[in-house]
Amino acid sequence: MSATRGEKLKVTIFGESHGAAIGVVVEGLPAGFKPDFSQVDAMMARRSAKGKEKLATARKEGDEYEIVSGFFNGVCTGTPLTAVIRNKDTHSPDYERMRYLMRPGHSDWGYFVKEGGFNDYRGGGHSSGRLTAPLVLAGALCKQVLSEKGIQVGAHIAQIADVKDIRFNPLAPQLDKVNEHGTLDEKAWDAMRERVLKAAERGDSVGGVIECAVTGIPAGVGDPFFDSLESDIAHMMFSVPAVKGIQFGKGYALAEMNGSAANDPFRIEGGKVVTSTNNNGGILGGITTGMPVIFDVAIKPTSSIFTEQDTVDVSVMQNAKLQVKGRHDPCIAVRAAAVIEAAAAIAVLDAIL
Repeated sequence: MSATRGEKLKVTIFGESHGAAIGVVVEGLPAGFKPDFSQVDAMMARRSAKGKEKLATARKEGDEYEIVSGFFNGVCTGTPLTAVIRNKDTHSPDYERMRYLMRPGHSDWGYFVKEGGFNDYRGGGHSSGRLTAPLVLAGALCKQVLSEKGIQVGAHIAQIADVKDIRFNPLAPQLDKVNEHGTLDEKAWDAMRERVLKAAERGDSVGGVIECAVTGIPAGVGDPFFDSLESDIAHMMFSVPAVKGIQFGKGYALAEMNGSAANDPFRIEGGKVVTSTNNNGGILGGITTGMPVIFDVAIKPTSSIFTEQDTVDVSVMQNAKLQVKGRHDPCIAVRAAAVIEAAAAIAVLDAIL
């Protein structure tokens, strides 16, 4: 099993949800790069959904990180940067009864088979969303390197359950208009919040959609076929737990359009080649066009819910009932935008380098 991704920029995550610590190793950050850790802290806070009580897990980890290598005298040294995040607020006994009861919709069964029953089942172990904390840390650093190159990455909650936010302008995504809740429209957030709270009251959960945009990326980034930028981004997106779908630009809607409508007409503007529309999300043939790269991902509902579900007890190989205890998000999408941003920044920086 590999926990490393990338070519020029390699990111390795390690640890388990209820282990002593989780962390990340980032290889490829340029020597002399001076990180702004206040920006890292802000992005980590978005992932932990601070200030969104009842909408996220009751587990409260401060996500304080310690840089243990690759950083000296205020700058990155060019050697692998390693960061460690200690786990402090763990309630491992909550998971003892679920050691052999497979959670429907969760990776428990796959991990149990793959690791021969030796997997760390506490809190999902290595498959837990807790591992997105080091991923966001790495992505926050990558976002800063990209920013120095004039490339910005941003995301918002485009949908929760049946409630939709307004979308980014595909020609000029308004990244600076995302509010503190993670939406572009305040009223949309209010309705989303109600959907999450109602699901939580029922002991259930809801899913959502995150829309992400990369601006300032030049034309010519990526390769056709196996190393397309779409492939690289998609690979990173599916490394995020709970992501079940991705589409670039209009995505599936393109299948219903004529070529005359789906094609993005080229024109010259200010001495640059641009397109009049951006139906294809800024990528053609796996290579960027110079327009904003826009995609969205589908986040499934949280699998750990309080509603009783059918399952199996693999210790005796019998059918069983399961009502999950413990602390779980009623909606993962509430705090997923920062994670999707981070994953996108990692993929794009690797391609740029």
